[in-house]
Amino acid sequence: MIYFDNSATTKIDPGVLATYDKVATNIWGNPSSLHKMGDRSHQLLEASRKQIADLLGTKPHEIFFTSGGTESNNTAIKGTAIQKREFGKHIITSSVEHASVANAFNSLENLGYRVTRLPVDKEGRVSVNDLRNAIDSDTTLVSIMGVNNEIGTIQPIEEISDLLENYPTIQFHVDDVQALGKNIWDKVFTPRVDLMSLSAHKFHAPRGIGVLYKKEGKMLSPLHDGGGQEKGLRSGTENLPAIAGMAKAIRLLLDDEAEKANREEAIKAKIVNHIKDKPGIDIFSPLSEGFAPHILCFALEGIRGETLVHTLEDQDIYVSTTSACASKTADEASTLVSMRVEDKIATSAIRLSFDESNTMEEADQFIKVFDKIYDHFAKINHLGEN
Repeated sequence: MIYFDNSATTKIDPGVLATYDKVATNIWGNPSSLHKMGDRSHQLLEASRKQIADLLGTKPHEIFFTSGGTESNNTAIKGTAIQKREFGKHIITSSVEHASVANAFNSLENLGYRVTRLPVDKEGRVSVNDLRNAIDSDTTLVSIMGVNNEIGTIQPIEEISDLLENYPTIQFHVDDVQALGKNIWDKVFTPRVDLMSLSAHKFHAPRGIGVLYKKEGKMLSPLHDGGGQEKGLRSGTENLPAIAGMAKAIRLLLDDEAEKANREEAIKAKIVNHIKDKPGIDIFSPLSEGFAPHILCFALEGIRGETLVHTLEDQDIYVSTTSACASKTADEASTLVSMRVEDKIATSAIRLSFDESNTMEEADQFIKVFDKIYDHFAKINHLGEN
């Protein structure tokens, strides 16, 4: 079995699972309880928070635990919009965000907020100049993803940060769900970033847990009312086993980060170099510093993406269409559509996404299988013929 769908979710690391099981079995008190079992849980909760903060280069009180990337994104976006509504109701995002960001903006637009969605170029990248022109006196929030989940574009977060230094009252949110552990952190998490989202199941930790970074001094309105956990920002009893597992997963992820990212990029390069000259192949994730090392999106013209996904699945190779979160909806290939790729090509796209457990032998096997599939469909679609 070859699993090339790590941007959708990753297999939980055995060591992380062992940590989860140990905490769930032995440290099961409520962290809010006053007795010694509660105190033991509270101590582990705060130790995990500090470990994650240290690994990310932040302060412990800037780390908040959520149920995952979707909740982190919604809390950052809606929490900012509500908190700052008296100062302005203009918010800015891009046209290629993950559904959890795009739909949060749609909801706010339905509530009367004015939304600017920045276009992208042929590589799926926003223009800092477009952002500059979009900002006005009512702007309270800018939300731009760090790495595009469909094609791997690294957005110009550093340049956007430089621009927003001139607008200190605008809160800047970055969805970094696809960015951690890819040796690009300095490009997507700068001192100007006020809010940042992570999802643990993208890096071998349990599902249902995530991080929201909120810079010290920045204000958000909470979306959950309840017992006041997470300093009142996210009420609800903390998922301590998953939090402890996530802390361990981040530590493991960042160990030898550059080497792991280089291995992922080598797998991507091997496949790209093999398919790039084949007629009817369109590659949307080139070998470039402007793209993440672990995502490869391409289309085989004349065959729908879901057909190719299932054809590869029959050979025990697992990939996705451009976004697992959108693959069963009408939102397929939204990034490619925003890039003005023809519909017939955009709907033919698939996404391969690698992690440190993938091997060059798997790349060789993928190429062998793909060549047979390509030859079959090339004959049907007369690819390469004049």
